[in-house]
Formats: sequence, C-alpha cells, structure tokens
Amino acid sequence: MKKRVVISIMALALLVPNAWAVRTPVHDAAESSRYGRKFGGMIGRGVINVSTSFVDLLVNLVNETRTGTPFVGTLVGLGKGIGCTTLRLGSGAVDLITFWVPGFNGFPVSDSYDNCLAVTSMSPAAAPLSTSPTMEPEWEVSTPQPTAVTPPKSEDKPRYTK
Repeated sequence: MKKRVVISIMALALLVPNAWAVRTPVHDAAESSRYGRKFGGMIGRGVINVSTSFVDLLVNLVNETRTGTPFVGTLVGLGKGIGCTTLRLGSGAVDLITFWVPGFNGFPVSDSYDNCLAVTSMSPAAAPLSTSPTMEPEWEVSTPQPTAVTPPKSEDKPRYTK
C-alpha cells in the first residue's frame, strides 16, 4: 500500500511540473481584482498549495543539509521545512475555504520552494484596474537646510499637565 502511495505521488510530480516552482496563470488569476477570475484562481492556487506543501519540507531539508554541517544543517532544514510546509498548507486551506469572499485574495506564499516567505509581486495582468488618472511623482523635493541647534533654556521646557 505504501509503495502505491509513493509511486502515485512521484507520478503526480512528473505529470504536473508547473506546480513545483513556476508562477502559473492560476497564481495570477487568484490575485485578480475581477471576482469571476479570482474565484477559480483561488481554488486552483489552494489545490496546488495543499497538494504540494510537503515539497517545502524536502527542499529545505536537502538545501540546508548541503549548505551547513550535516547535523546542524539537517536540523535547520527540518525546522524551516516544517514551518514552510505549515505556511503553504495553511495558505492553500485559506484559499479553498474563502475563495467565494469578494475582495479577499488570500495569503499568497512564494512560488519558489527555496524560500517560502519571498512573495513575488503580482503580474501586470493581475494588477487591479485603476479608474483614477495616474499621478506623476514629484521630483523636486525641498530639503530643509541644517541650522545650528541651541540647547533649550530651563524656562523653555514644555510643561506636561494632566
């Protein structure tokens, strides 16, 4: 029974290569401001995050073991992996539970399994549409000139009363 589960997980990993570490159109759709697009995107992102959350544990365990000393690196990788697995699983669960809430786009987790906290910004296609005109930044910034600071006199001290 255990062999079948492992083989099916490995087959799933080979069949769905986009889910491992690539930003897919599902991620962009989940961050959309349009309700119809966000609806399906959050379901897709939630399924991807829940089903691939265990990858964080494996990737962090291997990476930290390679970069650090074997024992300490393994412990650090195990800790990071458990934390990132929990974060990705929680994010996917929130997406699956709240996909129907208008205006709420969930809590995105990084698309990369190397660092689960490095959230990429949304693509221009998923950015909310703005109805207001664009504001040009002010390039001329006036900075105050430094002045000599004199210590306050005893009678200049502010009084604080209740």
